[in-house]
Amino acid sequence: MNAISRRSLITGAAAVGLLAALPASAHALPAPPPVTPDRRSFAPSEQRFAQYLMLVSPMVADMNASGFFGGGWWRSPNASYNARVQEHVYTLAWFATQARSWNPYRGNAEVLAALDAGLGHYLGLQHADGSWPEYSRDQHSLAATGFAMGYLSKTNALLRRAGALRSRQAQISAALRRAMTWFLDPSNGTVWQAPLTWANQTTSGLAGAALALRHDPDAALRQRLTEAFRRLATTGQSPAGYFYEETGADTNYNFEVMLPEMADAWRQTGDPNLVAMTRKYTDWLGYNLLREPDGSGWFANIAPNSRTSSKFYADVRPDPERTALNAQFVPEVPDLAAFVSSREDLAAARTAWAASSAPVPALVKPDTSPRILAHAIYGERYPSRVERTEAIARLPYRRAHFTERRSDQGQDFLFVRRPRWYVGGYFGTRRATSLARTGLTFLWHPVAGTLVQSINNNDHACWATVLPGQVPDSDGPQQAEFLGGEPYRFRYRTPSGSVVTEVAVGDRMVRSVRAGSAATEQIPLVVKDSDTVALDSRGLTLTRGRTVIRFDWGRELQPRLRPASTITYPGRRMQILTVPHDGTFTLTVTAR
Repeated sequence: MNAISRRSLITGAAAVGLLAALPASAHALPAPPPVTPDRRSFAPSEQRFAQYLMLVSPMVADMNASGFFGGGWWRSPNASYNARVQEHVYTLAWFATQARSWNPYRGNAEVLAALDAGLGHYLGLQHADGSWPEYSRDQHSLAATGFAMGYLSKTNALLRRAGALRSRQAQISAALRRAMTWFLDPSNGTVWQAPLTWANQTTSGLAGAALALRHDPDAALRQRLTEAFRRLATTGQSPAGYFYEETGADTNYNFEVMLPEMADAWRQTGDPNLVAMTRKYTDWLGYNLLREPDGSGWFANIAPNSRTSSKFYADVRPDPERTALNAQFVPEVPDLAAFVSSREDLAAARTAWAASSAPVPALVKPDTSPRILAHAIYGERYPSRVERTEAIARLPYRRAHFTERRSDQGQDFLFVRRPRWYVGGYFGTRRATSLARTGLTFLWHPVAGTLVQSINNNDHACWATVLPGQVPDSDGPQQAEFLGGEPYRFRYRTPSGSVVTEVAVGDRMVRSVRAGSAATEQIPLVVKDSDTVALDSRGLTLTRGRTVIRFDWGRELQPRLRPASTITYPGRRMQILTVPHDGTFTLTVTAR
């Protein structure tokens, strides 16, 4: 760790006095000296702070005299009117107030001056009604306001405990009261819709309000917050189980943002609605996160996703990690243990991190989320390896036979499990957004694992019948008929009837396509580095360990296999199988 002059370090109380003597206008913002972290200095649960410690000096150096966080460290646009850019006040507040052997910035005058200026700029952006802007100075933004309530309430808690920047503490409390008055108003259509447009953003504000009201109680606002949690449960979650993101599901925002924000709010309030919502969402995850049988990780059913494309989660996810706070719910929702790291596995990963001789890698702009630090305030509730193993054994698709269909707002989600296969589908009269891709969404085998993953927001890596001009049937709504029987049969079609597909799932999976013109069958295959793939004119054979999967179309055609170079996974890659045909095509998938 670099040495820092004792003259640059002062106590928090002395820093307050220094800042009080500075001019009320803009402060000069010299950067504190940079730091090179020593891995061995960090307690296991605080390893997440190492990379952020390296940010403090260059981040302050990029701040201008007004307190604006320039340099593009976080959020876009990196404009002085964007309140979200200022969320790193929490990062500066943490390092300025927390005593650790590896943190030379506690009480540092330059960091405290930068924090004071950053808070001044942040608070100065607030509108009279209590909201903050994001994409334009005049915007009254749900996201900017919701997340501001979280970061400012946590920043104020740090300042109060340290006795630092006392005048700012009062200003933050007043700003939070204005924000809560705006945010918790049930008639505020920016925050509250039925269903919610961006449930994660609404929830972030409720979590921030929960902490703010613990420090500055207000009976009327507390009652509104209680009512808001009830409203969140009815308007923020689909009957299918997912949380609403533009009326649809989205693994990234649901699992990585919404659920942690709910855990944050729950730890502050104990509101039972949040536990009930978590149970319901955990059930949804049980159908939509596909565990690899080798224990390496989880594939997400992302074709229906409305906003983002989080494809794969490693089985053990050390810090910095966006889903860490989800484990707070595990004691109340034991099935959630399947989807978080176990204590023993995480401890091993942390031991390996500390023993590494490699330099701590720097975070790369703009991927420097302050949420990683803000969610470290509750301690850890990771399950034991035994508890996690038991939860994994309870996953629905560990059973050998079921057909599950869930629907919401014109969308149908289908999950078919038979002894040899687990197949997903997304259909309906509408799709959540233009990013979603309909039709078959994944193919999983109980020994081989994920074989096909259909990607959203991509016309070249979705499972589809592609018409001339690279027009896949999946890039649009497709209504389905659920025919039943054994093998289980269903049929779906484009609105114009240009493509009709019938699928039967039993000991084998058969996909029969009838298109109005010549077309191409397109299959996004997940191929492990250790797999053997053999392509011939009549089919493709994929050998994974002792399991042999055959994709067979029963006649001589001219298939092609090409890599999807932008889609990667640990130890795997995606390859796109394309098979041109005359408009009639039958694919039979078998395993032995």
